[in-house]
Amino acid sequence: MAAIDLDLNIDPVMPSRKDFRIGCIGSGMIMRDCHLVAYRDAGFNPVAIASRTFENAQAAAELRGIPKVHRSWEALVEDPDIEILDIALPPDRQLDVVRLAAKQPHIKGILCQKPLAMNSAEAREIVRLCEEAGIKIAVNSNMRYDQSIRGLKTVLERGYLGEPVLATIEMRAIPHWQEFLRKYDRIEILNMGIHHIDTFRYLFGDPEKITAVTRRDPRTAFKHIDGISQYTFQYANELMATSLDDVWAWPGEGTEKDIYIKWRVVGTDGLAQGYIGWPYPERTPSTLEFTTRQAPNEWFRPTWDKVWFPDAFQGTMGQLLRAVESDAEPEIGGRDNLKTMAAVDACYLSIAEGRTVAFSEVAGSI
Repeated sequence: MAAIDLDLNIDPVMPSRKDFRIGCIGSGMIMRDCHLVAYRDAGFNPVAIASRTFENAQAAAELRGIPKVHRSWEALVEDPDIEILDIALPPDRQLDVVRLAAKQPHIKGILCQKPLAMNSAEAREIVRLCEEAGIKIAVNSNMRYDQSIRGLKTVLERGYLGEPVLATIEMRAIPHWQEFLRKYDRIEILNMGIHHIDTFRYLFGDPEKITAVTRRDPRTAFKHIDGISQYTFQYANELMATSLDDVWAWPGEGTEKDIYIKWRVVGTDGLAQGYIGWPYPERTPSTLEFTTRQAPNEWFRPTWDKVWFPDAFQGTMGQLLRAVESDAEPEIGGRDNLKTMAAVDACYLSIAEGRTVAFSEVAGSI
């Protein structure tokens, strides 16, 4: 019987230097209660904040101990004291921020939100601007830093499951669509499903083919293509990775809620499964359990007290700071993220044309 190591490398590797001066753009829940909390816990150094509303930025600064508040995001970007930009604005605003940042010699790295942009053309422009300016660019694909997903990655790399055969993600959720999305008709796959798409790429690499289907969400009144979505990645070794993104998880008053995100991977030598945890209304860590022929007839259930939100944000910023200090490509670099955007494009092309799309059709220009 093989010894099973339950140290699954769930923690991100931290930079040697933690005092890079971070300028934060945005003061909503993601910045105020996730980014800034995670940075404080990790010992990072946010020194300034700006937002679309000065009063909101000031309130976040007072709550989280940020010493400087700028009147505009432009002023923050142009502040020569800032080394790292942390953007938490809607993704349709990110290109404007990057355009200005690329002209600033003091900016060394930028952490963008996911999606990197509302379309692949703008995403490619963001990457081009940063590469030409010598700025490290990373994307906040934070599901890669969920503790159960990182543990699963280690389980796969150690061969406990053998060759993966089938991977699934099942999301039952009630989204609160951001106001800016009303201008667009692509909502679920681009803004929620992209977490699962990027996770499949993190775990298994790029697929050969993608098939997607969708229907509108009856709860969402504005025009949209994708509400309830299902998409399947097919790989050269016949692995299938599929996600069902159900935003109709609660029909409304008079019925009980059943909200969760569950993942499962079955291989030739074992299976692993788990749930993604959430900090509200109480701190609930993600879970992972696996069984393997290498240690027959036993379940292994490692535990931890960290939670996807906000703890994963230590990893997304940490990997950017490590890239800056070592002059390397970030783990979730902008160039790599273009392939995640291409996979999103493949889903929408599959929906529009009712067919399976070869990944090469959409990834050829990257």
